[in-house]
Amino acid sequence: MLATLYSGALIGIDAYPVEVEIDVAQGLPQFATVGLPEGAVKECKDRVKSAIKNSGYDFPVRRITVNLAPADIRKDAASLDLPVAVGILAATGHVPERARRFLYMGELSLDGRIKPVRGCLAVAVAAADWPVEGLILPAENAAEGAVVGAVPVYGVEDLAQVVEFLNDPTCLTATPPPVGNAAVLLPEGAEDFSEVRGQQQVKRALEVAAAGSHNLLMIGPPGSGKTMLARRLPTILPPLNFTEALETTRIHSISGLLPRADALVRQRPFRSPHHSISDAGLIGGGAVPRPGEVSLAHNGVLFLDELPEFKKNLLEMLRQPLEDGRVSISRAAQSLTFPASFMLVAAMNPCPCAYLGDPQHPCRCTPLALQRYRSRLSGPLLDRIDLQVEVPRVSYQQLAGGAEPEASATIRARVETARQCQQQRLAPYGLHTNSQMQARHLRRFCALDEEGHRLLQQVTDRLGLSARSHGRILKVARTIADLAGAERIAVAHLAEAVQYRGLERLPGGRDER
Repeated sequence: MLATLYSGALIGIDAYPVEVEIDVAQGLPQFATVGLPEGAVKECKDRVKSAIKNSGYDFPVRRITVNLAPADIRKDAASLDLPVAVGILAATGHVPERARRFLYMGELSLDGRIKPVRGCLAVAVAAADWPVEGLILPAENAAEGAVVGAVPVYGVEDLAQVVEFLNDPTCLTATPPPVGNAAVLLPEGAEDFSEVRGQQQVKRALEVAAAGSHNLLMIGPPGSGKTMLARRLPTILPPLNFTEALETTRIHSISGLLPRADALVRQRPFRSPHHSISDAGLIGGGAVPRPGEVSLAHNGVLFLDELPEFKKNLLEMLRQPLEDGRVSISRAAQSLTFPASFMLVAAMNPCPCAYLGDPQHPCRCTPLALQRYRSRLSGPLLDRIDLQVEVPRVSYQQLAGGAEPEASATIRARVETARQCQQQRLAPYGLHTNSQMQARHLRRFCALDEEGHRLLQQVTDRLGLSARSHGRILKVARTIADLAGAERIAVAHLAEAVQYRGLERLPGGRDER
């Protein structure tokens, strides 16, 4: 007998339908799988056989052929265990014809339990256009699949429960969408900007960066608070809307990082990889291409501490995602694109000994050592970092007293107001923040008066700024004007944007090399 069912598999972050055909025929006992199966799929025959037997059903002692279509795409996912098992039961008459109306995903244990798998959300999103009436998923993935709400999702614990549901539709109800999926919660947790004493200029730079989704580099000695400030940046970012939350959740689902307690990523990601990370770990890739840290930080923050300690070729790979908001990974068989629209926040010491410009500790670095240290960061990479600020050492007076620092909620309110201005201005162009503006948008929305042109010309000639840096300064100035509620960019807004190009003005900066 022949049975045909549907399942889903992944290419990058996108899902495609897999038609699972099972033929149980007379002949010597054999279990053959065709359709370019890889390791996990080839091994499914032993899991399926044991699961069927241990669930109380007879495994057919016949010739079994499993075809996975389309046959020209390699399939390497244990999630095909469940459709193969149900297909064998359908071909032997244990489940009715209605079994072919559903899509199945799940890894089988030898005792028939169904284990959670990756990528259920991506399949649920795509299944809205497939000829299926519902999704049968592992119970732990049911809430994740139900987030979309386009197709009914049924969560099952074991193979016997699947057979019971197919024979009696009333024994199982569809999983409801998670509560609050249309309004994502604000960031929570103990970290808050009110805990940070001093560093008012750096806090202001972080506010500007959050308001316009600009990239930021902090330069300062050890213990000045660079990491502490960076970790509190997500608390002043606007909350994720549902579309952003869905995009972010898809990436985390494919990577197997989605928390079981919540089917939707409700807070902006904050990723902080160590400087020893590999190329595939940061950018993505591998034998089976997976999203890297830049994609896991999509719609959030990627924090690179001790920036010059990262391999130089690794830092150069950041240029494409910083410019385009996506990563392209090419292999001989296929090319994949992962989303990577993130805010880059980096921290570094001013020199190898970390005390250049510190009034309390003399710098011991030679000019050659300083030049080698700074040369680890290329000009094209620095051009893509909008704000470069110094983080000085905090004095005892600042730590012990002074006014109470602003809370994250207060700063976030100003950031959200500025973001709303940008949304209204840029929505007709399909953009959301000032950092996404192109040259044609700069000419329309970042016009300067005569005094502003003179200031920017002096800065460009003095620091030798590139055309890209020129555009970045205008974008930052536009964000500062939005925070001030101004229609046009004033000289004060432009001057503040210019002073955030701190690395060029440090000793040993690009203007002195």
